[in-house]
Amino acid sequence: MNVDDIWNAIDEQRVRTADLLEQLTDDEWSRPSLCEGWTVRDVAAHLTLQQLTVVDLVRMALRHPGGVNTIIRESSRHRARQPTAELIADLRGMIGSRRHNVGITPLETMIDLLVHGQDIAIPLQRDLPMPPDAAAAGASRLWSTRGTGKARVFADVPLDGFRLTATDAEWSSGSGPEVRGPISAILLLLSGRRAGLSRLEGDGAGELRRRLAHA
Repeated sequence: MNVDDIWNAIDEQRVRTADLLEQLTDDEWSRPSLCEGWTVRDVAAHLTLQQLTVVDLVRMALRHPGGVNTIIRESSRHRARQPTAELIADLRGMIGSRRHNVGITPLETMIDLLVHGQDIAIPLQRDLPMPPDAAAAGASRLWSTRGTGKARVFADVPLDGFRLTATDAEWSSGSGPEVRGPISAILLLLSGRRAGLSRLEGDGAGELRRRLAHA
């Protein structure tokens, strides 16, 4: 994907996510998301924090001292105190803008939307489509940054010794027994989510499940 494709995918996913959020009941907003310790509201609030400047980040770090994940979590919870309608309006307000958080690329912004959208949708048993081409680009990025600073915001998943292959996109990485399935499930796996494991199969799928059960 080129940069225009990425921003188009970001806009489309923001529209889809905002549309989904508008359908949720008050009870659904307060339910747990796929992110451990995060509610659906916390995750939705986090998605409104995608255009932060250096000054914004410094203020957040001073308000919520700790590591990167602590700053992200507590800033999202602080933002989640805003009214529901305001959170949705803020998400919609970013559509068409090409600003992104300092220190990352538009690709990380897209990954954040794709993954966190599923963090909201899956536990609520809601459908939130994930375009295969965008998911494949995100999976390539996550695979290439495994073990680096850019991967610190996601849980580490032991994937060495497997070959991951998408069944709905031209994407494959790694070596070893094959684990195959929809690229959306692979993207979730690469970002530390196990919610897509049931959609994965292949010679290595059983061993992967056993490994993750003891991780």
